[in-house]
Amino acid sequence: MPKIPNPDAASLLREPLPLRGRTALVTGASRRGGIGYAVARRLAAYGASVHLHHHVPHDAAQPWGADPDGPRAVAEGVREALGDPSAAVFHGPGDLSDPAAPAELVTTAAEALGGRLDILVANHALSGGDGPLDTIDAGMLDAHWAVDARSVILLVQAYARLRAALPERTPGGRVVMMTSGQDIAGGMPQEIAYALAKGALASATRSLATSLADLLVTVNTVNPGPVDTDYLDGEVYEEIAGMFPAGRWGMPDDPARLIAWLATDEAEWITGEVINSEGGFRR
Repeated sequence: MPKIPNPDAASLLREPLPLRGRTALVTGASRRGGIGYAVARRLAAYGASVHLHHHVPHDAAQPWGADPDGPRAVAEGVREALGDPSAAVFHGPGDLSDPAAPAELVTTAAEALGGRLDILVANHALSGGDGPLDTIDAGMLDAHWAVDARSVILLVQAYARLRAALPERTPGGRVVMMTSGQDIAGGMPQEIAYALAKGALASATRSLATSLADLLVTVNTVNPGPVDTDYLDGEVYEEIAGMFPAGRWGMPDDPARLIAWLATDEAEWITGEVINSEGGFRR
């Protein structure tokens, strides 16, 4: 096996559109205040064509509510960030608690994006319907498992099958999953069902990375830490802000920058990792 030489000076210059010609599916991109929206904008700004998944009924049932202008406004906000005028933005719904929905979503996204899917960012999650050990029940556990873990694994499965149909060892394949702070000091004792499901993704990261390695697909998981997605305010908000060295919450674009970088060729040597993007958050 020949050694790969050090890059010459010209190749060290950063490509302004490192994802030009690539395609991406971002799940859970239904609100302009959310991480999925920020990730999609970053991918689009780097030149990728993007398909946005949304499930408005979930957001509508939460205290923060759905985006007041709906999925079209979310897609338009991503479209405004396109760095490559030849790229495109699509969007569509999907209830990922349905076992058939993940494969259907991957197929729909790939067809919209020209038959190929390079980047999968599984950002969606179930909010609410959880509690501490003494209050959880089988229904809570099953609901979080179905959305927060099972659907992600099924998305990765469908994505891998799609990549396997491409010419052998096509480069540029990326999977990014989202976990939370369940493995860091203190855990998440008030959200046992959510922590269990998100912990499953963190634990599965290396196994999935190994499973997809022959397809030249990297698999990484990001813990974004506490992020201001418009779900909290008042004294508690300020208290948590004080737990960051910077004196502020993480904002959606903080983890989005990391996730977008992981999608580029610069990150092709990083796989099987769980990466914390918490800004030094002190628990």
